[in-house]
Amino acid sequence: MPKAAARPLDPATVKAMLHDGRELALIDLREELIFSQNHLLWARSVPLSRLELRFAQLVPRKATRIVLCDGGDGAIERAAAILFAAKYTDISFLQGGLAAWEKAGFELFSGVNVPSKAFGEHIEHVNHTPSVSPEELDALMKSGTDMVIVDSRPLDEFNRVSIPTATNVPGAELVLRIHDIAPKPETLVVVNCAGRTRSIIGAQSLINAGVPNKVVALRNGTMGYTLAGFAPDTGKNKRYAEPSAEGLAWAKAAANRVGRKFGVMQINRQALDSFRSDVTRTLYVFDVRDPTEYAAGHLPGAVNAPGGQLVQATDQYVGTLGARIVLVDDREVRAVMTASWLKQMGWRDVFVLIGSGNERVRPMPPVLGPPVPSDLAIEVRELSPLVADNHVTVVDLSLSPAYRKGHIPGAWFAIRTRLQQALAKIPMNGELVLTSEDGILASLAAYECKVPALFLRGGNSAWREAGLEFSTQARMADEPLDYWPKPYERAGDTKSAMNEYLSWEVDLLPRIERDGTTRFTL
Repeated sequence: MPKAAARPLDPATVKAMLHDGRELALIDLREELIFSQNHLLWARSVPLSRLELRFAQLVPRKATRIVLCDGGDGAIERAAAILFAAKYTDISFLQGGLAAWEKAGFELFSGVNVPSKAFGEHIEHVNHTPSVSPEELDALMKSGTDMVIVDSRPLDEFNRVSIPTATNVPGAELVLRIHDIAPKPETLVVVNCAGRTRSIIGAQSLINAGVPNKVVALRNGTMGYTLAGFAPDTGKNKRYAEPSAEGLAWAKAAANRVGRKFGVMQINRQALDSFRSDVTRTLYVFDVRDPTEYAAGHLPGAVNAPGGQLVQATDQYVGTLGARIVLVDDREVRAVMTASWLKQMGWRDVFVLIGSGNERVRPMPPVLGPPVPSDLAIEVRELSPLVADNHVTVVDLSLSPAYRKGHIPGAWFAIRTRLQQALAKIPMNGELVLTSEDGILASLAAYECKVPALFLRGGNSAWREAGLEFSTQARMADEPLDYWPKPYERAGDTKSAMNEYLSWEVDLLPRIERDGTTRFTL
């Protein structure tokens, strides 16, 4: 019986698929940094090096139409073999790759999370979302204006850098919390993020909800504030408090008005069960609450996707265009506000389920690929003395930011699909042991490695749990192509990187108009 093979599709056919309304997963197999240089607007970055770990959660339905893109390096053949073995049945690829797409006159995009970023620019353009410059904000602060500054990013980003006096209120929490944060209608509300998107969406969320206060976005966020010569804070952790009964009642009424305006539908558990049993459609169930609430108890099978981040980076959570999305929230407000934005972004089948659950275990998506023989594993207690005596070669396949934060002493960094090239640069000393964040990726790499290799059972997590030390001394056997660094993370002229990034965001509007595949609405 002949092997199943991915079918070639010309650019015009793929373009037509983006318009036909049927489910489609457009998957780019290149590493994230390479992906960020040019890609199709709706492509999801799922590098071949981590395909087995990420694919099943992003594309859970086996009959989904899948179109693969690569850099002409054989990744499509390798990925298709993995997916066919995992029982995915409808696999095609973009014939001629990105060069053919561009030659056909179609648009390519740089950056990451592009649909969401472009959507933010669209919202500001059509709603004329009010904003203030960093200089205007500084003048307001110095004049003692009655105002509050709310930072709509996750806590870790807020902790890294923030506007002085700001309170951390991630995007989906804004409508739920604002009544208690700014109870007086005369208080000015300023919403910021690192750049533009979450500032715009956050400010417009409050405006859509009918907040009596004047609401503005901080133009260009903390990056703009820094570029204007002002000193942001670092290490702050000021967060919202629990909503009062009055604040919750106001938020629910406001969210209901928004939900009616944008056609957000609510469902019950019975309807959710019906969706889950429908094998003809892909379903994503997202708990849009704060991660701490999710960890305390959630609906079985629900994935935590805080609402602000789900809007900001939809492509990191939803791999299948045209899928059904159910948003879960025991207080209703965050799910309704998030759904209103997804509907405007063009997602037709978005539903809200009010409630939560008692499940505390995070759902683990299946890992694709064959089971790895246990005799390829090495335990921490066996590896530790070898590391101490420098009698082993350890290669870490974790994402490069995680590697830089800390790794097993002496470990080299490499990317799994480029391991053979990396090994040629590494002076071998004793047995080769591969590790990764939790050891799963390392086990797959050890199984396929062309030279004898073991993997650390439990990976770096097991090393940490054993109380063993980590090193930050980098030994790079490969380039960190697996990660797109944010402007403020880049080496060299950080201010130029920030300016370039902000200009890139603003320029997205004419580019998506030329592309013609967005379905942004009001």
